[in-house]
Amino acid sequence: MSNAVLAGRALAKTYLSGDRRIAVLREVSLEVAAGESVSIRGESGSGKSTLLNLLSGLDAPDSGTIEWGGAAPAVDRRAKFLGMVFQSFYLIPELNAEQNVLMAARMVRTPTAAARARTKELLARVGLAERATHLPAQLSGGERQRVAVARALLNSPQLLLADEPTGNLDEQTGNAVVELLLELCRESRTALVLVTHNAAHAQKTSRGLFLHEGVLR
Repeated sequence: MSNAVLAGRALAKTYLSGDRRIAVLREVSLEVAAGESVSIRGESGSGKSTLLNLLSGLDAPDSGTIEWGGAAPAVDRRAKFLGMVFQSFYLIPELNAEQNVLMAARMVRTPTAAARARTKELLARVGLAERATHLPAQLSGGERQRVAVARALLNSPQLLLADEPTGNLDEQTGNAVVELLLELCRESRTALVLVTHNAAHAQKTSRGLFLHEGVLR
């Protein structure tokens, strides 16, 4: 795939459990093009989160290679190249919605005026313009995840990784969050890798894969 934003080739990861070696990932390969949405499903413990940790550069594979836009991952590129959305939101309780989104800008030292303008634009886009000054505790679960989505997209990343982003949400709210993710990524040509247990959510992506016993198909 010549225009691959993300490429993982022959990725393997093994963990020790006592005196046993458990192969979590076995020769996993994946390429994602600009603007493409890919879902990854699999049973609990199948290695989905481990794979996302490798693709994001948060962990290193035992073997295999990863490329971001044709180059090796680098810590100083991560905040600009990719955004991440997690099941547990990870908002800072003492900061309001706008301040939480702005945290992403601090990672790349974006000029304050530009970052604030982009933050207001994204909060409006996710339907939270009127909730910008509310603390996470004053927001519903769905609203908190929308803040997390806005934060992940603040730096206009080429790639967004979402790890069970609807896991803490009810069905209706989860559907709305997935639709929002897909819509925003299509508009910005941001590649999306969505890890999910939900078959209906997976069917909304342009390509669906399944991880079973360390093998991605």
